Amino acid sequence: MKRILIAILAIEALCVNILQAQQITLSLDSCRTLAIANNKELLIGNENIKAAHYQHKAAITNYLPKISLMAGYMRNQRQVQLLSDESKGKLEQFGALATSTMGQLTTQAQAIAQQMPQLAPLIQSLSTSIAPLGSAISGLGPGIIDAFSSDTRNMFAGALTLIQPIFMGGKIAAYDKITRYAEQLAESQQATGMEDVILSVDQAYWQVISLVHKQKLAQSYLELLEKLDGDVNKMIENGFATRADGLSIAVKKNEAEMTLTKVEDGLSLAKMLLCQICGIDLTSDLVLADEEEGSLDVMPQEAFFDMQSAYDNRSELKSLTLANKIYKEKINVARAEMLPQISFIGSYLMTNPNVYNGFQNKFKGSWHLGVMLSVPVWNWGESLYKVKQAKAEAAMQQYRYDEAREKIELQVNQSAFKVNEAIKHYNMAVKNMDKAEENLRMANLGFREGMMPASTTLEAHTAWLQAESEKIDAEIDVKLTETYLQKALGKLNMNY
Repeated sequence: MKRILIAILAIEALCVNILQAQQITLSLDSCRTLAIANNKELLIGNENIKAAHYQHKAAITNYLPKISLMAGYMRNQRQVQLLSDESKGKLEQFGALATSTMGQLTTQAQAIAQQMPQLAPLIQSLSTSIAPLGSAISGLGPGIIDAFSSDTRNMFAGALTLIQPIFMGGKIAAYDKITRYAEQLAESQQATGMEDVILSVDQAYWQVISLVHKQKLAQSYLELLEKLDGDVNKMIENGFATRADGLSIAVKKNEAEMTLTKVEDGLSLAKMLLCQICGIDLTSDLVLADEEEGSLDVMPQEAFFDMQSAYDNRSELKSLTLANKIYKEKINVARAEMLPQISFIGSYLMTNPNVYNGFQNKFKGSWHLGVMLSVPVWNWGESLYKVKQAKAEAAMQQYRYDEAREKIELQVNQSAFKVNEAIKHYNMAVKNMDKAEENLRMANLGFREGMMPASTTLEAHTAWLQAESEKIDAEIDVKLTETYLQKALGKLNMNY
């Protein structure tokens, strides 16, 4: 959040400068802040961190029960019949057969009553009771047929299901850890990307500063040659110098003009590159804070470092460590396929037609609770091969970590060596510059007194130009090697 706020303030300040003046003055820190705020890869990295965060959130939900609702409708061509056509025919004739049978029983009872008059009252009473039964039995068959009939051509169903994982072989916990490590890995990769952006800003920034100072140097050299050219022309007029001396100085002056043109063109391109890295308009009139300095503020110091601190700070090693953890958890995911899985299941199922009270064309349902156990028995060693594959991938990742650790140790030592070497070159360049300035002073003095030829003076000018150029390169080299060492030690983006 602090970084975002700094970037917003820097962009707002830049917009104010653009509105108030055509010229934009930026320091190294301002360039870094603008580049971090506008770099597309870093913006993509921020979105990647968000995606990894939400993926971790999604993985945590696997611990919780899942509830789903399903509903469906089906139109069937034919309805379900529980009774065959033959059974229906028999049930339809059941009433007529029962009535005929009861009529025969009544006739036989009347014949018995004629033969045995003493049973006539009893038989008459039974006949009176049986008469309504016959009419009731006559409608029994169609009623049974109707009771077994249901319109199943239009079927509706709905289910509310709850599934709570109880034990999934450790897969859920492994996914939780993998996504948490993936979120941290995205942040670590973002830190690596930020270091790369800062390094590219520093390189472009100091390249501009180098060309600015070389432009000033080329202008100074051209002015010296123009002054020398004027002096030589006067000496030629008075006979104290030859025409060849004048031509040699003219050639050097033309070379100086061409050099100045090349430096100016290179400076324009370097500023455009810096503008592109910072995310501002390429045509902006960019002025850097260190341009106004007569010489760079260089305070060379011997390189000292703690290798363990470098291991702890390097974002690349942090990323590889997290990758190691992810691959180890993938072993647990693969192993989970070999273990039993237990889940609790609860559901409410509702259908129309329903069978809970005969066949009814109404919505009715019931609750169902249970536990589901899934045990892998035999898959021809597929799960075992997957575990071995995951272990091999984890071993490869560990080798990558070990290799990166060795390369980082080499990089830190090389960077420290380059810092010390740059300091030596800088000290030598300063001494050479002092000698070149004294030599130029003596040459100019001797030339004015007529005691030194123009060729010797030109050599002194060339030596001074070379010494000054080497001094500028040495100053820039000290700045950049310090930056490279900070990156090797993992300290480049600690303030961002």
